[in-house]
Amino acid sequence: MDKAGSEQSIIALEGWLQTPAGVYMRAWEQTCLDNLTVDIFGYNAVQIGLPQIDALAANRMPNKWLVDRKVRPENIVPTSLSAPAGTAATMTAPVIAIPPARPVSLTCDFTELPFASHSLDLVVLPHVLEFSTDPHQVLREVERVLIPEGQVIICGFNPTSLWGARHVLRRVGGASFLPPTESLITMPRMKDWLKLLNMGDSHSHLGCYAPACRTEKWLQRYAFMDNAGPRWWPFFGGVYVIQAIKRVKGMHLIGPAWAKKSATAPAVVPATNKRREQQDG
Repeated sequence: MDKAGSEQSIIALEGWLQTPAGVYMRAWEQTCLDNLTVDIFGYNAVQIGLPQIDALAANRMPNKWLVDRKVRPENIVPTSLSAPAGTAATMTAPVIAIPPARPVSLTCDFTELPFASHSLDLVVLPHVLEFSTDPHQVLREVERVLIPEGQVIICGFNPTSLWGARHVLRRVGGASFLPPTESLITMPRMKDWLKLLNMGDSHSHLGCYAPACRTEKWLQRYAFMDNAGPRWWPFFGGVYVIQAIKRVKGMHLIGPAWAKKSATAPAVVPATNKRREQQDG
């Protein structure tokens, strides 16, 4: 996918987020992100992309920034929105008004973050990598700007789910459910990428177990699956959230050599003295 195609996919994602399925996903992710970020302490936190979700709302760091690709007009609430690209007109769900846009602190290319190395305590990537033309470079930049023991949180669509299956079936004539993208990343693959960048000890959370429904009525009918899913089919949630910590290998202090000697160690007698004692005896 080229850069122009990526921009179109991001626009489609922004439109999809206003549909009942998008609101359902945003509600779950907002709750999950609030629970994860509330106890992460430090000084500097950054959310990259997707201002429709306030990923740092519950975090208490003094410096919090929203980074996006473009400046968005504030306090504009459109009353209608066109359906996401690729959806069938007969299956279009009621469209929900967009809330006022949050102010963007910085605009940049996500593959070249304008932050000094080892300067951020927390970076959140809500649905950024799957719509990026170079997700590896974005992750490398995140690893660069994070301090040792800094944390990264990634949100993504789960290909091994009912939502992911519906997304794949669009290639054989089915209507598209998710925004158009060719790079849905599985959760094990994402964890492997993080390990290669020394960002291990990852924890994953999955949610949105309801089928790929376009209307609020049917989403409410399948609400029971959000309670049963974590127990009966825990790896088939529609979206996942991964939290990882940047680990930096360092020196291990072993202490002074004399600290290893035992206080009751016997005195060493030279071998020549032992021979003289034997001869005298």
